[in-house]
Amino acid sequence: MSRHLQVVFDAAGPAALAEFWKLALGYVSDPPPGGFASWDQALAAWGVPAENRDDANAIVDPDGAGPRVFFQKVPEAKAGKNRLHLDVSATPTRGTDAEMWPEIERLVAELVGHGATVVEERRNAFGDHWMVMTDPEGNEFCVH
Repeated sequence: MSRHLQVVFDAAGPAALAEFWKLALGYVSDPPPGGFASWDQALAAWGVPAENRDDANAIVDPDGAGPRVFFQKVPEAKAGKNRLHLDVSATPTRGTDAEMWPEIERLVAELVGHGATVVEERRNAFGDHWMVMTDPEGNEFCVH
């Protein structure tokens, strides 16, 4: 039996980090609960003070195939290297390095324009070629 999977990021600013990852993954904002036009409206109705409305945020795969990604506010800054990271595919299908690398470079440039940082370009003995990056809050991920 498979289990539901949700990926969770600790964040200083959940809404801003969710916006970055929406772009990186091609995701959309998690829709508000039924009967509410927005999450802000729902949170206000539930009595959540305005200053706490950026304590959490979530994005979802519009096709329903990928896991929900949840961002939760934490008081401490990121410290140390991630023990887990996301790999983001720049192309929907696997191809040769010559076919894929221009799309990888295009996505990397777009993500850098939205606050990501390039750490390094890597290759392995199997011919895989990818870019190691960090998101605006320093979480490592790879684009391949």
